[in-house]
Amino acid sequence: MKASVIVFPGSNCDRDAAVALERAMGAAPKMVWHGDSELPKSDLILLPGGFSYGDYLRSGAMAAHSPIMREVVRRAEAGTPVLGICNGFQVLTEAGLLPGVLMRNATLRFVCKDVRLRVERDDTAFANHYKKDEVVRIPIAHKDGCYFADPGTLYLLENEGRIAFRYCEEDGAITEAANPNGSTGNIAGIYNDTGTVLGMMPHPERLIDPAQSGTDGAKMFSSLVETLH
Repeated sequence: MKASVIVFPGSNCDRDAAVALERAMGAAPKMVWHGDSELPKSDLILLPGGFSYGDYLRSGAMAAHSPIMREVVRRAEAGTPVLGICNGFQVLTEAGLLPGVLMRNATLRFVCKDVRLRVERDDTAFANHYKKDEVVRIPIAHKDGCYFADPGTLYLLENEGRIAFRYCEEDGAITEAANPNGSTGNIAGIYNDTGTVLGMMPHPERLIDPAQSGTDGAKMFSSLVETLH
């Protein structure tokens, strides 16, 4: 399996993502600079977290127009799996690969803590090592993570099974108290209409080793490797 990690000016989780992929794949991914116009052969493209372009204008908005994104969009539309984490999720919405927007958190404050997520699907390349309705613990760290979409888009996401994860309590209950940023429907991650593009605000790459106090994030990378190898 071959993977590429896109590096934007201001990315700060690209190395963590590379470590997570290398541990799962047994080989280092290619690190691709945002200004490049060509992308190596890749079975998976990962857009990491961070603050691309300093979050100027709007989170992810400038990165979505980087030269490499034209190729990322082309590959995604051809079916190559793409994973966007945190800032990567913001870039995916700005690039039009996922619907909706990530707005400022409802508290207007940066939030950095572990949250509970309920797995909504276990039949995709990203999540088949989880169980549907399983509750996992994954860290978040963002100020612009409030997911919003118009009612028509939300209807499609719900009815087409495109919700990947929801913020929840330890028992899986979806409550307002468990929602760290005010996202509509407690949405923490969504798929595109073919299930090949996933955007999520939580950081699975930050929980892949017991030394990080848990391994709930590792299942996502092992799932991808087993499916795409």
